[in-house]
Amino acid sequence: MSTQPAIANAAALESVQIRVRGRVQGVGFRPTVWRHAREVGLDGEVLNDGEGVLIRARGQGKDIETLVRRLRDEAPLLAAIEAIEVEPFTGRLAPGFRIIESNRSEARTEISPDAAICPACAAEVLDPFERRFRYAFTNCTHCGPRFTIIRSIPYDRSATTMAAFPVCAECAAEYGDPANRRFHAEPIACHACGPKAQLVRFDGRALTYEQHSMFDDVDAAMSLIQKGEIVAVKALGGYQLACDATRLDTVERLRLLKRREVKPFALMARDLDVIRRFCAVSPDEEEALCSPAAPIVLLDAAGPERLPEAVAPGMRMLGFMLPSTPLHVLMFRRMPRPVIMTSGNLSDEPQAIGDAEAARKLGTITPYALVHDREIANRVDDSVMRVMDGRMRLLRRARGYAPASISLPKGFEDSPDILAYGPEMKATFCLVKEGRAVLSQHQGDLQDAATWDDYRKNLALFRDLFAHDPQALACDMHPEYLSAKLARKRASEDSLALIEVQHHHAHIAACLTENARALDAPRVLGIALDGLGYGTDDTIWGGEFLLCDYRGFQRVGTFRPVAMVGGAAASREPWRNLYAHLTAQMGWAAFAMNFRQLPLFERLAAKPRAVLDTMIHDHINSPLASSCGRLFDAVAAALDVCFERQAYEGEAAARLEAIACPNTLAEEDDSLCYPMPIPVLKGSGLPYIEPLAMWNAILGDLILGTPQPIIAARFHKALARSIVTMAIQLARRDDEDAQPRFDTVALSGGCFQNRILLEQTVRRLEEKKFKVLTHAKVPANDGGVALGQATIAAAHLIDAERTRRKGGTSCALGFPDGS
Repeated sequence: MSTQPAIANAAALESVQIRVRGRVQGVGFRPTVWRHAREVGLDGEVLNDGEGVLIRARGQGKDIETLVRRLRDEAPLLAAIEAIEVEPFTGRLAPGFRIIESNRSEARTEISPDAAICPACAAEVLDPFERRFRYAFTNCTHCGPRFTIIRSIPYDRSATTMAAFPVCAECAAEYGDPANRRFHAEPIACHACGPKAQLVRFDGRALTYEQHSMFDDVDAAMSLIQKGEIVAVKALGGYQLACDATRLDTVERLRLLKRREVKPFALMARDLDVIRRFCAVSPDEEEALCSPAAPIVLLDAAGPERLPEAVAPGMRMLGFMLPSTPLHVLMFRRMPRPVIMTSGNLSDEPQAIGDAEAARKLGTITPYALVHDREIANRVDDSVMRVMDGRMRLLRRARGYAPASISLPKGFEDSPDILAYGPEMKATFCLVKEGRAVLSQHQGDLQDAATWDDYRKNLALFRDLFAHDPQALACDMHPEYLSAKLARKRASEDSLALIEVQHHHAHIAACLTENARALDAPRVLGIALDGLGYGTDDTIWGGEFLLCDYRGFQRVGTFRPVAMVGGAAASREPWRNLYAHLTAQMGWAAFAMNFRQLPLFERLAAKPRAVLDTMIHDHINSPLASSCGRLFDAVAAALDVCFERQAYEGEAAARLEAIACPNTLAEEDDSLCYPMPIPVLKGSGLPYIEPLAMWNAILGDLILGTPQPIIAARFHKALARSIVTMAIQLARRDDEDAQPRFDTVALSGGCFQNRILLEQTVRRLEEKKFKVLTHAKVPANDGGVALGQATIAAAHLIDAERTRRKGGTSCALGFPDGS
């Protein structure tokens, strides 16, 4: 953001109107303006409206210049200024400076994400001399609920779920006191006038506990946890389930009752000292844990103490977060051990947000619930981050980050309003408005009925919050995605343009957008590695090399297509992918002749091979897929890391990453890396990564008794090396007389959430002098697809409008060569 022109204009004016755009509501911006204006001696007023914050000021030009500079340099902690615009003002202004009532005009501003409790509020709730001592809903302009309580904008108390709590005289005085950090803090509350927490039983029975030994119901809830009970906690964006992470019996009981077999649980700890007993914490990880977003951070489990294996089976990492609300701070005051703090749901359903819903769904897991009487307006999960290749990277973008907007790159300024419906798993949607993209919070798998209902509710909510009236829609080109079907239905009913976007092209476009790649920048090599995506040739893609920009793509390389035996069942049962790979690569006869002595042979031989072979031969529910994700599944099955089934998406790949030998990974010598040559597919002429030689080497290592961790590490290195070899070949770097086709490579797709693969690939590409673009603020997985759909659609519509103005006809997505 640049405000230099604004400052220059301000210096020459005596009465001005200053427009501040960005995330400037609900973050203490008006009080900040008020204080600065009073200090420099300006008359005027400040208000919220649908476009952000509007300031009208009168005074000496140098004083107005000072105000504008302070707004830029001394903005509130949670603010994110995108633009400061200054223009003359000819209206009348009364003496003095004041905050006036919001103007409810068309919504064109940002909504602030929820912010974790600030240090001042955290100290206050633990201080017996403060009037908010042990008040579980303390907040100020620097912290507290925002998106989870909002119903409409401008962001005033009447537009939130706090409207049900009239402020008391003392809170009203703080709200109106410019010297107080709660000056115009909309969720302001205290013991006398705000929400209240209560420990209850879902079954309605009376609670019996020693009240004299505890401060209140919040403290009593943690006492139950310390005694081995599971407690449902009504948190900021939904209910959570909490239990002592050090008690194996309780953790196993939670897994059984929640129907969560092995997927790792999230953890909460009182402070960093507790976390460091179990994990190594780098400075970057500490900063993320303590940030206003307060995400779950995946940490290496390398501390002096160990938690039960049942907390995160098969993983070397633990997902920790710090208390993010005063309710959590008070709960953990005297808890010296980590607590499992997982979403309040059954299996993969959305977490409960309503009290009756929680009683119905969570009452089968625990009779105890710590509830409160403030309604949760919007369901929001915890965000998840991980350090990879030296950067903090979002794996799930939700609480603390959504719905903060994302600036679109240069060239997208004239984009019309667009709504992109996103993928089907890790669902998000994306609004484009006035050169910015608003990516929704993570919502889950749309195949789940409750998630599907929530997705449609959120579409309506964002439409109203942002007064969004799209001129065009975008969706995935998959014919059966529920999100795409909904987009096609609305496009038909409302006569809106619909742009259907190939899944992996959207992945790469999201990466380009996050990295501010301009609309008219040269093409890049996009490497999209994931599980499944519908291809333009009606086959399943998942290991793709795309020469592309926002406008279109050319598929220039891939992985070897292998049958997914059983269709969707292959995504759940890794042995199916192993069988398909081995029979496609070497055939069963060669496998039996050379590797019969392996226990793996007996396990595969026991499967219904005749049925499987018929399915593959006759193409019965066995689509070909060039999926990198399914290759990971097959290798994991071969190593018996995850043979029969995956209890959650990506389990096999995550476990394979977890066992990889660090020493083998650190070796610079690639001579023991498994070979993965790059021949050309018959028919299409596409170069592809061929794993046959790799399979022979892996099976040979198994016969030799090579440890699993070494095999896993060699596989990761071999895969990264083959990816870079493909990039070099596609760039024509090996031909001194040819002009390189690209110098930039963009990495996207869920497989690049694998830290080993990402770091190995980035390092090798950079050694070959490629510029490498990766994800950090937007997930590399399907959580970023909606953003890519939106910018691809925007590019299409901008070009169409340019063509229309020149008197031509609009062209379809794709390069001029028809690719």
